[in-house]
Amino acid sequence: MARVRPKALLIDLTRCVGCRECVSACLIEHHLPTDPDSVDRLSAGALTALAEKDGIYVRQMCRHCLEPSCVSVCPVEAFQKTPAGPVVYDASRCMGCRYCMQACPFGVPTYEWDKAVPAVVKCDFCAERQARGEPTACAEACPFEATTFGDREEMIAEAHRRIAESPDAYHPHVYGERELGGTSMLFLSPVPFEQLDFPAFGDQPLPELTARALEKIPGILSIGGAMLAGIWWITHRREEVARAEAAERSALRQEKHDDHA
Repeated sequence: MARVRPKALLIDLTRCVGCRECVSACLIEHHLPTDPDSVDRLSAGALTALAEKDGIYVRQMCRHCLEPSCVSVCPVEAFQKTPAGPVVYDASRCMGCRYCMQACPFGVPTYEWDKAVPAVVKCDFCAERQARGEPTACAEACPFEATTFGDREEMIAEAHRRIAESPDAYHPHVYGERELGGTSMLFLSPVPFEQLDFPAFGDQPLPELTARALEKIPGILSIGGAMLAGIWWITHRREEVARAEAAERSALRQEKHDDHA
């Protein structure tokens, strides 16, 4: 079997003109009714956003870390990192602890606070499109190649090629190549990234730091894990009981209706 080559997006901020085609394409792909012109931050109704900072348009979305902290902290494996790159989320497994929101170093995941049965919301890197051999919706829609989709190794090489060919146009750093072990979203910028409020991180993945800290408290970890697993079981068991009771009530009503008929 051929090795799956991880994918990435190369987001070149020097080429972005703020047309918002990427935002519109994402909303359409994920059947979200939000007005694209109003999206300047991530929300339950917007998986990618575009904001202006000192005349530069900056994309916001899940970074799909190579070693994601959201996956490492989720006690019920609602988050999974796929070989192709996307970090995907299964709402049916989620217990609503929102540890992912606290653990994400980029502050990406949002929550459906206004729904009776809320879920975590974030960019899925168009995992279904990738599975069909298609690029992400945002990359396909971008008219100026400010967002480019491809193999991660090739996107890194392309980023360094652009910097080498036009050193005066770019800050000499590919953000996401090594930050926190690397991400699937790679950025080029005309100015230092801290000027655009990109957080400064080292190269070490966060899950490694978390694991080292938790090794010092194995008793707490095991007890906490058991408690969270118990909470998850109880929550889902209640849902199953509620569904069964509703079905039983419906059957009784139908029997009474048939008796009167």
